[in-house]
Amino acid sequence: MCDTMFNRFGEYPKILRIEGIKMANKERRVGTVSRGIRCPIFRTGDDLAKIVVDSVLEAAEYEGFEIRDKDVISITESVVARVQGNYASVDDIAADVKAKLGGETVGVIFPILSRNRFAICLRGIAKGAKKIVLMLSYPSDEVGNCLVSLDKIDAAGVNPYSDVLSLEKYRELFGENKHEFTGVDYVEYYGNLIRECGAEVEIVFANQAKTILNYTDCVINCDIHTRERTKRILKEAGAKKVYSLSDIMNAPVNGSGCNEKYGLLGSNKSTEDTVKLFPRECKQLVLDIQKKILEATGKHVEVMVYGDGAFKDPQGKIWELADPVVSPAFTDGLIGTPNELKLKYLADNDYKDLSGEELKKAISESIKSKGDNLVGNMASQGTTPRQLTDLIGSLCDLTSGSGDKGTPVVLVQGYFDNYTN
Repeated sequence: MCDTMFNRFGEYPKILRIEGIKMANKERRVGTVSRGIRCPIFRTGDDLAKIVVDSVLEAAEYEGFEIRDKDVISITESVVARVQGNYASVDDIAADVKAKLGGETVGVIFPILSRNRFAICLRGIAKGAKKIVLMLSYPSDEVGNCLVSLDKIDAAGVNPYSDVLSLEKYRELFGENKHEFTGVDYVEYYGNLIRECGAEVEIVFANQAKTILNYTDCVINCDIHTRERTKRILKEAGAKKVYSLSDIMNAPVNGSGCNEKYGLLGSNKSTEDTVKLFPRECKQLVLDIQKKILEATGKHVEVMVYGDGAFKDPQGKIWELADPVVSPAFTDGLIGTPNELKLKYLADNDYKDLSGEELKKAISESIKSKGDNLVGNMASQGTTPRQLTDLIGSLCDLTSGSGDKGTPVVLVQGYFDNYTN
């Protein structure tokens, strides 16, 4: 047990005596650490910045770790949107869809297969139209949820790049296909959902966006990361009205929430009749938290809001990123990509004849003398060429999970360290 107490939040003794062993200025033996921070249940109108800062500092005191410069405090987008009160109802969505697309036959193309992410949105869309032509991509949706296996596609002699299947042909070739994890047949589920909302439904399967124009010239393209290309293709092919999900609920409807930039993208089911939208502008939030931590501890931390991580599940083949971005807001120290050397490359090539302390010293010197831009440097090949916010956000998403851990704030320490620290 530690026999010294903390002076104040973030201020720690220079020497700790743990089980009688003096530890001062010792070489660190731990690199990056990701800690889920327990927090209260957040409600609309809460002072989020204060609660986050208090929760992090209380965790540091209670668990016996210190806040350091370049630590990263990450807050899940869900609590940010909840505190903002950023919600919309099925009726709000319906009103927006009807006003923008006319309320007759609407093509809904390339939606993801998700009860949490899309089903409530589809209810709103269906209530805002007389008929929905639902065009599903196959063999899977944009984020990897499978409608039918590639083996079945091959066996049937179907070319998913060009062949258009009716619902009847799809059933004839492939029968019922339930999602591996949820056990839901999304073709049946979405069809029933639309009918329950009072709209007629026709379901087709195709991967060419302009196919929908054979059925209607009023379209909502629901793809996430390819939405601008899809919209361009449809407009060039003669579509009368084309809206992406980012264009639906991008302004308040009857006093609802909205997201000016992303609309319905990044929304999640809140209740059976409402969605929680992706958080609105929150750059000031991360700056406020950064400032409060500096005032309390004297340490300059980085802060970000994170949603889905950007990674692929090898079992279910699902690509996690159903949000439009991993991080909608972050402090400036998180701009850019890693600038790292590959230690195993140095050990196997530049310093292959060295070992022990001599090898450690040579590699340390290479790291200390590396430039600010290692693009093209062979010793950096194999390092991860992704945005810092995507990497750290993925780490935080895995740390906090999506269930009942109760840790919507994650503290990442040592991420910007290297072998020489």
